[in-house]
Amino acid sequence: MRAIPGLLLSLLLLGGFSVRPSLPAARENSNPAHRQRPRFVLVAQYPTPVITVHSEGAAGNRYGFEGGRLLKLHGTYHLFTSEMAGDPIWVKMKLAHWESPDRIHWKRIATLYESSGEFQGKDPRAALWAPMPVYDQKEERWNLFYVAYSSEPDTKTEWRNNFAGTIWRAVSKASGPNGIDGPYQDVGIILQPDSQSEPWEGLQGTDSFFPYKVGTSWYGFYGSAKTEHIPITLWAVGLASAPALAGPWKRCAELNPLKIETVFAENPIVTRLDDGTYAAVYDSNVPNAIGYTWSADGVHWGAGEAINVQPQGTGKWADDVRTPLGLIPEGRNRFTVFYTGYQKPPGTKGMGTAGVGFATFELKQ
Repeated sequence: MRAIPGLLLSLLLLGGFSVRPSLPAARENSNPAHRQRPRFVLVAQYPTPVITVHSEGAAGNRYGFEGGRLLKLHGTYHLFTSEMAGDPIWVKMKLAHWESPDRIHWKRIATLYESSGEFQGKDPRAALWAPMPVYDQKEERWNLFYVAYSSEPDTKTEWRNNFAGTIWRAVSKASGPNGIDGPYQDVGIILQPDSQSEPWEGLQGTDSFFPYKVGTSWYGFYGSAKTEHIPITLWAVGLASAPALAGPWKRCAELNPLKIETVFAENPIVTRLDDGTYAAVYDSNVPNAIGYTWSADGVHWGAGEAINVQPQGTGKWADDVRTPLGLIPEGRNRFTVFYTGYQKPPGTKGMGTAGVGFATFELKQ
């Protein structure tokens, strides 16, 4: 989770603000072309957000949208996202499902979960974030992974707005691909702060999770940060692995934390490319940009790169670009990338509100 606006994030990382916050063998590719690192280029940016707090269906959403996953199924776009519904901000949350036939016109389908908003550190599900739907071909069920946090006021030295994050797994009650609409039933926690937590993990707990298949095994990106110390010096990601989507999930200590970024990376979402290699987009702290990284085998990931999704000009709608929601293949090496961004019109008090927009990328080898 990272709903923190860019300036506030920078202050947290720099310390200028005090109130916020055994590994399976990797699959080797025999084709040398599979080892060539691809490059994404921006083809077009849609000039306005397509979902905002003013959209039909967004009533009761005070601060907007942040994180989650967007995918395309049978020609329909499905958005699973965190809605920052009310106060306390980043605590009173809803996890919602939206649909669109064309990327532009959206309909809110359902509230999947709603957090309690409790703000005294007593409820481990006070804040809910980052819903990630993933289909299990073997079980023929959609799995929904999301983060649950405890929450309480920050201190001068600790960011406690979201802490002790745990990763929950829910399963669609209906079988088959059409079960994506839910409803979903919780089946338990698959990753959390415990005796297996690694030295780079901190008070934030596990702050994101996205699983993907490599051969017959599953891997998953997860993240954490030492939010018990301001300035926060590193917001990092690592890998966990499991024999099945349901688990059991174990951290890949030999690899973690991944050297994707030196300061900040969060919420990677993985796409398997046509050549069998893997790409992931993620939240970075580069202005107007998102991050992406690449892996030949799905296990070993290279250093990240930034791609600007909001060049200066008439199509620049976001004052602060936030989190990419995944790569959606559209054919002929083109991809749609949806992302969240904050808007703060002149005279707006506070951080403004966050909407959802999109851009088109092309994959260059």
